[in-house]
Amino acid sequence: MSTWKQLTPSIYHRLGFGSVYGLTDVGLVRKSNEDNFLVDVALGLVAVGDGMGGHDGGEIASHDALLALRDALAAAQGEQTNPAGAIDALDPDATWQDEHMPSVMAVHEAVAFANAQVYKANLRNEHGEGGGMGTTLTGFWQANNTGPLIVFHVGDSRLYRYRAGELAVLTRDQTLYQQALEAGVSEDFPPRNLLLQAIGPTAEVTPDVKVVTPRAGDLYLLCSDGLYGNTPHAAIAGLMAAATAQSLDQCCAQLIALAKTHGSRDNITAVLALCEQ
Repeated sequence: MSTWKQLTPSIYHRLGFGSVYGLTDVGLVRKSNEDNFLVDVALGLVAVGDGMGGHDGGEIASHDALLALRDALAAAQGEQTNPAGAIDALDPDATWQDEHMPSVMAVHEAVAFANAQVYKANLRNEHGEGGGMGTTLTGFWQANNTGPLIVFHVGDSRLYRYRAGELAVLTRDQTLYQQALEAGVSEDFPPRNLLLQAIGPTAEVTPDVKVVTPRAGDLYLLCSDGLYGNTPHAAIAGLMAAATAQSLDQCCAQLIALAKTHGSRDNITAVLALCEQ
């Protein structure tokens, strides 16, 4: 029997920059949901995990990684950070100082902590390097109400931004398929879901982390590949274009229904965040 629990209720959440609403669905084919999402209002954290490893394994990996990430960021937020030391830890040759570097370093360390927790669980279950359960981990952290979003990404979940009529993907899929596309391969593509890295199977993970400055009116979509995999980009953009602060719940439901209409065979998660600053 599944022990899956949704970490964050599907209700409106008010963060420093605006409103957030999330929805997750088992989809049309899977028997259990290995996706999960987390919205922590006090921390300013929004994240999605798409688990893998079969039934219990995948749902445990996404659940535990999201909680570990939250715990590490909560601890970091309560500590005094030395910006110069943080820069040196990231790049020994760095000679400049960035006011956002402590937050960037905190995210790197939090993702590493989440990875270590799931990796240790795999070792306890006698899974060697590269085996066992895992999860994607994608989201953003706003360390203070007026600061930028620190975006982090491992795997093939995505962060989209709808701004001024254009839908952009702010993350890069860490998959063999994407790697083949970028290498100019024109045939014999690998399957879309073969990940280059994930949280849990290996001792080390290298997240993509970047700083994004939100603008009033920005609409961000965090989603698992069950949403975007078979769904046209323009169709996602069309639904997001019509979203308002009062209809984020309806838009999430419409995005999930859209993915089903286009033949999604996976769990589907959509989390919308509207910047109202």
